[in-house]
Amino acid sequence: MTDAEDRKPQPDEARSGFRPPAGVAAPAENEASTTSEFEIPEGLAVARPAQAEAETTSEFSLPEGLDAPAAHAESEGSAFTAPSTYSAWSAPPAFTPAGGVPALTGDVPWQDRMRAMLRMPVAERPAPETVQRHDETGPAVPRVLDLTLRIGELLLAGGEGAEDVEAAMFAVCRSYGLDRCEPNVTFTLLSISHQPSLVDDPVTASRTVRRRGTDYTRLAAVFQLVDDLSDPEAQISLEEAYRRLAEIRRNRHPYPTWVLTGASGLLAGAASLLVGGDLIVFFAALVGAMLGDRLAWLCAGRGLPEFYQFSVAAMPPAALGVALNLAHVDAKASAVITGGLFALLPGRALVAGVQDGLTGFYITASARLLEVMYFFVSIVAGVLVMLYFGVQLGAKLNPDVALGTGEQPAVQILAAMMLSLAFAVLLQQERGTVLAVTLNGGVAWCVYGAMHVVGGISPVASTAAAAGLVGLFGQLMSRYRFASALPYTTAAIGPLLPGSATYFGLLAIAQNEVDRGLVSLSKAVALALAIAIGVNLGGEISRLFLRMPGAASAAGRRAAKRTRGF
Repeated sequence: MTDAEDRKPQPDEARSGFRPPAGVAAPAENEASTTSEFEIPEGLAVARPAQAEAETTSEFSLPEGLDAPAAHAESEGSAFTAPSTYSAWSAPPAFTPAGGVPALTGDVPWQDRMRAMLRMPVAERPAPETVQRHDETGPAVPRVLDLTLRIGELLLAGGEGAEDVEAAMFAVCRSYGLDRCEPNVTFTLLSISHQPSLVDDPVTASRTVRRRGTDYTRLAAVFQLVDDLSDPEAQISLEEAYRRLAEIRRNRHPYPTWVLTGASGLLAGAASLLVGGDLIVFFAALVGAMLGDRLAWLCAGRGLPEFYQFSVAAMPPAALGVALNLAHVDAKASAVITGGLFALLPGRALVAGVQDGLTGFYITASARLLEVMYFFVSIVAGVLVMLYFGVQLGAKLNPDVALGTGEQPAVQILAAMMLSLAFAVLLQQERGTVLAVTLNGGVAWCVYGAMHVVGGISPVASTAAAAGLVGLFGQLMSRYRFASALPYTTAAIGPLLPGSATYFGLLAIAQNEVDRGLVSLSKAVALALAIAIGVNLGGEISRLFLRMPGAASAAGRRAAKRTRGF
């Protein structure tokens, strides 16, 4: 028996039945303790073969003179102990490909690295980089998880997609050496679980998102914090990370309230010019949107839900459009109402909802799309009330009238850029990103006009192509700035929102032409989905075909869904 076996306690069954009784001396140490019938009797000498004769006759025996290497005695340990040939820094080829994991090596944005690892099974994820910040006792797991949840809360409340929120949470955990972490994000709940080893109990924490606010400046600051935490040369401690996160939460919005109200009016006025309005229509839409914004702020101060805030904000533009028609002013009342709708349509929530659905987060996508539906219904209710009273008062609103899209290309391109600028201010974007997103919105409208007005292509296909270009540009800028793509895409899709199709559908319903109204509203839904899918597809194309430094191959990129649908 080996030394390890000698140290083990022997059960009663292991003791020999021929053990000498009490009082009888045990045999000497040099005597054999076995009593097998094959044992040579004591005193009988057996002739031994000559030394020159080989004792073994197997063809696998070692030739004479060749010494076999001595076997190293392995220390006794647990069954969960890694083999002596295993190294966490160079995992066996069975777990990591010989060429490395695609998009995980080299100077690649942390979003791509974390997203690629999240799409892998846990057993195939590579070992984390050198742990930056922990003392001899290891990282403070509960505090790391709490910091991770607080960062994820700010991202989710700011409108970031569920997959990007999970990637950010995973990056924070790995930067502090917690590689066995599984983040989970839904519409209002974030949770994360860390399992130190296969034999230790997991540590789980969760946090609920109760308030949402649109502030892309804060979103960019959080992304910068995650980027610094993911940098192995930054050496940011937990205390420093908490301090920076507290500063981000305390920071005031970059634009005051009166600037936001003016931006809302400018957005509506630019949208009215975009659909063929003149100067009178521009000022009417501007005043109506500003009145609606102030009423919505008043309702928010009284604690009313957002459903009623959207309904109240949609009434003044529609009322002004009806008033211009009743006063027989030579202006397009439909352009005034359409401009007011542009300022209220929830394009940000729509894009985020469709993006979550396309990346496999169906629960979060369903909740986001349900939120969009509630907002849309509230806008419909507010506009329908004004249109109904206008029709009863004798307003001559024609649902068959065609808006002047494409009649003045230079004015409409300028209006599209002005609309994107106002939208960026409403989203509280950083001043350094406003110019880029303004130009992006102008390019998107040029692509849409060239395809639909000049080329005669379907408006849905033209909208999808323009939105795809917006998404591609947004991903390129986010890779260049190591930031979120939302500030470069959300405001740029403003000129593509289906404001006119929504207005004509509501007008037809108000005039008891339900079939025509439903057809127009269906077109509005199709345009909205084309925008969302185009933005997401543009981002996926950039990640699919662009070669990144250190990536093994673009073909090795993991798919977002791990199932085949059956």
